[in-house]
Amino acid sequence: MTDGVALVMDGHIEEARTKLAQVDFSLQPIEDSVSGRRYAEVADAAARSDGANRGWGRVYVDLDAKPAWIVQVPHPVADQNTERLGAQVLRGAPGGVLVLAGAHRNAAEGGAADVAHRTDSVFHDVISELMTRRLPGLQLHGFANSSFPEFDAVVSTGAGDRAVSEAKLLSKELDRRGLDVCRAYTRKCRLSGSSNEQGMLAAEEKLGFLHLEVSRRNRISDEQLGQVAEAIGVLTQRWAKG
Repeated sequence: MTDGVALVMDGHIEEARTKLAQVDFSLQPIEDSVSGRRYAEVADAAARSDGANRGWGRVYVDLDAKPAWIVQVPHPVADQNTERLGAQVLRGAPGGVLVLAGAHRNAAEGGAADVAHRTDSVFHDVISELMTRRLPGLQLHGFANSSFPEFDAVVSTGAGDRAVSEAKLLSKELDRRGLDVCRAYTRKCRLSGSSNEQGMLAAEEKLGFLHLEVSRRNRISDEQLGQVAEAIGVLTQRWAKG
């Protein structure tokens, strides 16, 4: 699958389609009705007779602009509406690549489906491939209101410190929209994602990486979710400009 995504990134669509078909994945062009942008959708074709989905997730690549940044959603559904937030972020600036995990984080025993803390997953392997292309990334998470009631969001640079200026920009934009932000790059915060595997890889590769936690009250409201997406859009627009 990762080889297929790499071919998509290089613009070799038909070769990518052939490669992905070998693991029962499909490649389809889709058009976003809101932004008008075209994306390549890499998704499980579920061609096996039992129709089982392996939980390998999906990838969306902007076909109208050179890939410039990544938005990562490791805990869809489990972190309620982070998958919707990821889609809104993707359409917010050109050059985006959305990597979406395909299983609930509690789908298997012992954290086996928690791709934010594993390196042996399709999710991690695809992101690793994207990092070889020097793309900065933002990973989206959600927390229960009771977990950190003093704050609406936590902005962190994860295990590294390459994206402090981007973290400051995102924090400012969230502030402007009325969210109380814990800035993990200047103080100790819960949920700072320092043990996140994709963040640790970004630190090793000396790449910009942001880990964003958003409270449930700001994810269940369509209006608030849109405000968070707008704030992130200021950052991704910067990334899109290089």
